[in-house]
Amino acid sequence: MLRFAPGLGRLANQRARFLQARGLASLKPMPSLFAPLDTFSERHIGPDDAEASKMLSQLGYESMDAFVAETVPPKIRVSTHSVDNTTIPAYSESQLHARAKQLAAENKPFKSYIGMGYHSAVVPPVILRNVMENPAWYTPYTPYQPEIAQGRLESLVNYQTMVMSLTSMDVANASLLDEATAAAEGMVMALMNAPKKRTFVVDAGVFPQTIAVLRTRAKGFGIKVVVGDVVSLLEDQAIRSDACGILVQYPDIDGNIKDFSAIAETTHSLGGLVVCATDLLALTKIKPPGEWGADIVLGNSARFGVPAGYGGPHAGFFAVTDKLKRKMPGRLIGRSRDTQGNPAYRLALQTREQHIRREKATSNICTSQALLANMAAMYAVYHGAPGLQRIATKVHQYTQIFESAVVSMGYTAINASFFDTVTLDVSVAGNADLVHNHAASVGINLRRINDKRVGVSFDESVTPNDLVALVNVFATAASKTPLTLADFSEPEFTSIPSSLQRTSEYLPHPVFNTHHSETEMLRYIHHLASKDLSLVHSMIPLGSCTMKLNSTSSMIPLTWPEFSSVHPFAPYDQVKGYHQVLKELEDDLCRITGFHAASLQPNSGAAGEYAGLCVIRAYHESRGEGHRDICLIPLSAHGTNPASAVMAGLKVVAIKVFPDGNLDLEDLRTKAEKHKDNLAAFMITYPSTFGALNLACKIIHDNGGQVYLDGANLNAQIGLTNPATCGGDVCHMNLHKTFAIPHGGGGPGVGPICVAEHLAPFLPSHPIMPEIGAQAIDAVSAAPFGSSSICLISWAYIKMLGGKGLVESSKIALLNANYMASRLQGHYSLRYKNENGRVAHELLIDLAEFDKAAGLKVTDFAKRLQDYGFHPPTCSWPIHTCMLIEPTESETLEELDRFCDAMIEIRKEAEDIITGKQPKENNLLKNAPHPLSTVIVSDEKWNRPYSREQAAYPLPWLKEKKFWPTVSRIDDAYGDLNLICDCPSVEDLAQ
Repeated sequence: MLRFAPGLGRLANQRARFLQARGLASLKPMPSLFAPLDTFSERHIGPDDAEASKMLSQLGYESMDAFVAETVPPKIRVSTHSVDNTTIPAYSESQLHARAKQLAAENKPFKSYIGMGYHSAVVPPVILRNVMENPAWYTPYTPYQPEIAQGRLESLVNYQTMVMSLTSMDVANASLLDEATAAAEGMVMALMNAPKKRTFVVDAGVFPQTIAVLRTRAKGFGIKVVVGDVVSLLEDQAIRSDACGILVQYPDIDGNIKDFSAIAETTHSLGGLVVCATDLLALTKIKPPGEWGADIVLGNSARFGVPAGYGGPHAGFFAVTDKLKRKMPGRLIGRSRDTQGNPAYRLALQTREQHIRREKATSNICTSQALLANMAAMYAVYHGAPGLQRIATKVHQYTQIFESAVVSMGYTAINASFFDTVTLDVSVAGNADLVHNHAASVGINLRRINDKRVGVSFDESVTPNDLVALVNVFATAASKTPLTLADFSEPEFTSIPSSLQRTSEYLPHPVFNTHHSETEMLRYIHHLASKDLSLVHSMIPLGSCTMKLNSTSSMIPLTWPEFSSVHPFAPYDQVKGYHQVLKELEDDLCRITGFHAASLQPNSGAAGEYAGLCVIRAYHESRGEGHRDICLIPLSAHGTNPASAVMAGLKVVAIKVFPDGNLDLEDLRTKAEKHKDNLAAFMITYPSTFGALNLACKIIHDNGGQVYLDGANLNAQIGLTNPATCGGDVCHMNLHKTFAIPHGGGGPGVGPICVAEHLAPFLPSHPIMPEIGAQAIDAVSAAPFGSSSICLISWAYIKMLGGKGLVESSKIALLNANYMASRLQGHYSLRYKNENGRVAHELLIDLAEFDKAAGLKVTDFAKRLQDYGFHPPTCSWPIHTCMLIEPTESETLEELDRFCDAMIEIRKEAEDIITGKQPKENNLLKNAPHPLSTVIVSDEKWNRPYSREQAAYPLPWLKEKKFWPTVSRIDDAYGDLNLICDCPSVEDLAQ
């Protein structure tokens, strides 16, 4: 029998004292023999004990507690036990893996034929491994700094081109959140096109989740949504005279492929827009909407190689005619040129961004689903038009074989035309329940429509054996002889009407006709990744965005089929493991925020803002106070705040902010009292727009309003304070910030909301899963739990850190930011410090003085940082002359010092311009960044007043570790004036 030596704990303590005596105290005492060695905190948090002590010492503190006491206001501190390892126990990485496996086993991923916009996509392994599972693709930030983002920008242009080509539309954006919210954006565009008309006509063939999201969005804009047969509805004179647009599904929910060209003409004659929801794979076979009169075309690109993931994340596509391109919501990638005249990609038409338009914006969408859009684009690149045609033909023919087989058994097909979906009258089998029970007994999910009808949708994943098993479900239900594969034959004709068959070509561009072998595809993927700076290269110190470690251990369960292949409308008993994960995440988020209930449905931070305000409006209406429609918002708030308020039907009143960042409480009090009869809400971000927060909240509550606390970034708060303690009634969180979901090069994200008990009855509901939320608000996203699959990442992050690790992360985030503030103090002017000279988890440096002294803008400092191998911090927000810097807890002291050294060196370079050593218009900062193509020119072409070495290697460590920008500074104005949003054609390349 194994025996243990006595006094192991005493020996461990002796070892600790031995190490301490030799200056090695940062080496922690040996853990218990039975404790796991793969604890996550040590792997997630960058600085070790010695580094933390060094930083505290530089700041003048002997302990972390003393530092935190002077950083987080004592009035809003919470109990040290509100979040600890008792409330949230910590798992090691291996323990989390085992727990995730246990919950995955409780899911039963049936073979799904439910359809309704969701399919079992086949992810090519080369894309799965090298894009979805590759940190070089999933850890970059939004491409606001295009010189170091040319790879994903090129891929997003491929995505736009793919959508434009398949839909035959003029312009497509770089993706929206999902199909339903894209339809809502289309509806609002129709309203803006005809602002005096308030009726939006929706065909009965549109997916129910889309209709639910439309109803939610319509309320805030005063739009009347009418649903039914679109042809009949537009014969009603009252509707005709007030219709701003229509929405049709093509093919529709039952599989019908209808000719909408005549109704499109009618709608246009009435001054309305035609919005069409469609399917990209179907468009390889059917006439594209751009050829029969659609003005806006949208849908879900997930069947192009993105797993179902219980509802997302998926890239919604959105395309418009040329006349609408400057009104289109979301991000748009365009071609421009750099200072050397080389072609380069960038985000185009940025005047549409919410921080510029604010309450005049009609959309709050400030993100995209970049990672998923890139996966869909790579799918099209890999397969090309011939490959897509083969896939579409297989799907269509399998559907035809199935339809022919079951009709021969006595079932009746409701739709005569179809691509991949058949709706059946199952009376021959008795009722739909009997058919469903037979299907479930062999692991198959169908769409149950009513007692007599079921729907069956096919996708690329269906195998011949799957087809036989499906057909025989219907044979058994109707007491017919089972069939075998030998009984099936290839269909002789298509089930697509001849007038609606596609005749135009698609995807002729070279990029879709080059990379069809895995070798070529692999090289293309990695070639693009090499152009992008990501967390695999260096820290990305973006204030408000929190680019922290996206751990491999938290990412692993994401691609397990038990989680990735689940249809969002699968019955509950098949997804018990998923629901347990989601429930635990909701519970932990409530514990962290101090609130009572949560909804995971909002699939971005802006969607969370909007959902939270909708909850507040529904609460007021339940009390007979629906007239409350005033929302107070500080001038320093993020631009999505006022945009979200307008979308929720609120009127924005701005509140002044002092130069030090504090709220003008007297202005708040004055306006709250002025609007007390109509005050609905106050939106505030903490700690960004801080002040006497408790007093501010009391002012609002005393005047009948609710407090919406923007909790997008809680990285300074967990276990130290929380939104409820600060006085909020509702908050949203960006899980891709504090809770470590990767930014994916510009998306995905999740923006769940947490609410106080009195607001819990008003959380969003869903037509497919009515047991969640309440009926006061319809859905705010297409899937019941939004982007469910990536909630696994935040669930794992919280579980592995545990309460203690979460609190430690907050403390180190505060410490890292204050250490950097201390190092940069004296070189740059710091803004927004508290009375103790402390900042929160971010520091704001003001560069206004350099504009006056040397003509240098924030952009010049940002571009020069690229030469040092860093992604610039958040620029020009919340003040247009500032940089907002956030180091996060994941970065080590060495990395913090590298960044500070770079900023200090750039300050010296700026001083050379101020003193005249460098000319104002031709210097290191104005010419930055310096790509390799700039530096290696011949001596006679190098006409700059500084050396090549100063340009490329301003600090010694860059000679060993250098990330090169791909292009020189990009001309933004040229790109907007010459808007080109597709990838080069054969003719372009020839030129």
